[in-house]
Amino acid sequence: MSYQRARRRPSRAGAAGCAALVLALLAPLAGCGPAGSPPATARFPDVQRMLDTRARAVERQDAAGFLASVDPRAVGYRDRQRAMFAHLKGVPLADWHYDLDSTDAFPLPAGGDRTRLAAKVRLRYRLKGFDTAPVHAVQYLTLTERDGRWLISSDTDGAAAGRSGTRQLWDQGPVKLVRGRYSLVLGGGAQRARLKDLAHRVDRAVPAVSAAWKGKWSQKVVVEAPDTVEGMAQLMGSDDPSGYAGIAAVTTGEAGVSTTAPADRVIINPDAYEELNDLGRRVVLTHETAHVATRTATTPATPLWLSEGFADWAAYRGIRRKAALTAPELTRAVAAGKLPARLPTDEDFGFKAGADRLAKAYEGSWLACRMIAEKWGEAKLLAFYRAAGRSATQVSAGGAGAPIEAASSATAASSRSRPATPAARPGERPKARAERTDHAMRTQLGVSMAEFTRQWRAFVRKQLAR
Repeated sequence: MSYQRARRRPSRAGAAGCAALVLALLAPLAGCGPAGSPPATARFPDVQRMLDTRARAVERQDAAGFLASVDPRAVGYRDRQRAMFAHLKGVPLADWHYDLDSTDAFPLPAGGDRTRLAAKVRLRYRLKGFDTAPVHAVQYLTLTERDGRWLISSDTDGAAAGRSGTRQLWDQGPVKLVRGRYSLVLGGGAQRARLKDLAHRVDRAVPAVSAAWKGKWSQKVVVEAPDTVEGMAQLMGSDDPSGYAGIAAVTTGEAGVSTTAPADRVIINPDAYEELNDLGRRVVLTHETAHVATRTATTPATPLWLSEGFADWAAYRGIRRKAALTAPELTRAVAAGKLPARLPTDEDFGFKAGADRLAKAYEGSWLACRMIAEKWGEAKLLAFYRAAGRSATQVSAGGAGAPIEAASSATAASSRSRPATPAARPGERPKARAERTDHAMRTQLGVSMAEFTRQWRAFVRKQLAR
């Protein structure tokens, strides 16, 4: 996941100058209407045809065809769309599609004598050579009917109701590209040297992660480097940049065991990232790359201490450093006689948890994964990670019960103001997720969660007392 520094800095910010990292598991928002009603595309086929024509214009680099879908009377919006289309030049698009999800997605401003629709539209696109599955981005568009044709007249009318959608880098300005061996870095007006440095660091991170995560993955990472934290927030679907102050980087994507999981993006906060030292930048980008690598094995059943701990373990795996320097907050707590009584919970990773609690959550999670690698071996750490994320058998006091499916998505909406917490499956008992983790641990490591926690506490004490 990703994280904070300065006054809200977590685990690694201290000695390494690194920010903690929050994994944002973004789940596309599905459009919905009254039960039993036909889909929006069936009720408004002309709208979907207009969107299809608009998408083909993007793929053909046809500016006139693209602007033909824009209301000529919406002068300001038309100008922004013309600029956006120009900003796309050079971006290696494999495909580009729009899907009409709903037509009553937000309250329309009063006034006007034209037929209008408040449309929720999903943009799906892929970058050539990098995305095997599409990126999903939600747009909230006002559609106006003129002379029997549906045209787009605004993309801001939904903002008052919290329906701003997700802006892309090309919505913010011209896009610069730098290609690495394993990386593609897209930036705004930043100096090209900064983008080249990001590509170089990711190119080093990919082999390091592949050495730790020996499973199959694309070994390709797309990085987006906006010019401001406000731009970062927009890329995350938020109008509030304060939620990202101090966050060095975030990995977006959807958790799931499917090999067709939506594409990931590593999004950089220029302010926080620039404050990191060399080691901090190395750790942050390796951590985020580890999240990209493990995406298809990470589900809502995966506890955050495992996903975050593994990403930190992969980032620090090749670095010889005393544990006390890597885990300064937890070291201070242990020295004060405050050894944690339990493994970090998902709530410990929330922004509202406070800087110290968040730091100790990352540090304790890293030490848990380090203990598994040292005591049971790296192969067992990987096997446990995969087993914890799979749909497992619910274990009750009397033994195994019926299989439980993991929830289909994380509780992530368009606003990314805090770390996402995996959602429980509807109707699932509160302890079912913990029981699945316990079952995976017994199967792969041969110990219960209770015994593992006891050993982890002893390991933490020993490592941080050195």
